[in-house]
Amino acid sequence: MKLNRAAKYVALLVVGLVAFGPSDVPGEISKLASGYTETITTESGEKVSFKMVLIPGGTFVMGSPENEPGRKDDEVPQHDVSVSPFYICTTETTLELFLAYYQEMVTASRDDVDATTHPTPVYGDLTMGYSKKHPAIGMTWHNAMTFCKWLSIKTGRKYRLPTEAEWEYACRAGTTNVFGFGNDPNQLEDYAWYEANSDGETHEVGKKKPNSVGLYDMLGNVCEWVYDFYSPTAYKEGAKNSPAVNPKGPNTGNVHVARGGDYSSSIGELRCAGRLFEEKWWRSGDPQIPKSKWWLPSMDFIGFRIARSIDPNDQSMGKGFNPTKTH
Repeated sequence: MKLNRAAKYVALLVVGLVAFGPSDVPGEISKLASGYTETITTESGEKVSFKMVLIPGGTFVMGSPENEPGRKDDEVPQHDVSVSPFYICTTETTLELFLAYYQEMVTASRDDVDATTHPTPVYGDLTMGYSKKHPAIGMTWHNAMTFCKWLSIKTGRKYRLPTEAEWEYACRAGTTNVFGFGNDPNQLEDYAWYEANSDGETHEVGKKKPNSVGLYDMLGNVCEWVYDFYSPTAYKEGAKNSPAVNPKGPNTGNVHVARGGDYSSSIGELRCAGRLFEEKWWRSGDPQIPKSKWWLPSMDFIGFRIARSIDPNDQSMGKGFNPTKTH
């Protein structure tokens, strides 16, 4: 009997789960592992690992203040947002992990009539010449979401894209600073690959300093897809229900939000509050008509990182770091 795709992934599953240790997390939230390493086995037998870190829940002020240099109209008004605890990957999704997904899904699609659920063969080189420890690049939001579904089946845990609120909360890491690590742009070279130090290309993940909760490359390197549809007035709607609880953005829209800036970004584009969204030129490298819903060919500035919700039974645990604390 031929196994369906989901059963196939479960049958092939080999997962390693290594807790970092609860002592790293304050208060009652320490009942949860402060982080873990997930390891999958690819169809070729290779093992690929990534690390997840716990972000304790809390309430923070989302958006930018009036006096913040580089502030844009879609970042206002500032409003209170409450976020439940969640896990997020310490790095952007790597080409190594994304290639495991792509190769397995394309192979599965050859024997599956439901080809619409699989990425089509990429136009050009998926790696764009980068090594496997560089961030995965050039996928659409839809492709990133499909990757999360694949990884969820592969591991038995529900992975997803972070919401825009979760992303900013994790980037700020309990501060109200412009960049999370502080307000001094002269320190950016220690934490981010951007126009001043990238030499016009992405770099291997995790080579700069992490923020105070252990997240690398939240600013620069590649922009990161988040779950939300983009709306220039989303914060005005959010402010009406402040504090919003685990907001997921507008119910509908034409394009989605990306966060964090990339290797070519200016200082003003690397702020925690900075917002991006897909523009028409992002699909300019795709010769197909209609344009692919899977790929943004030659767009090496867009990637993503994954998140994971905490089991509902754990949602009542402690608030974790103080969202008003500054470093």
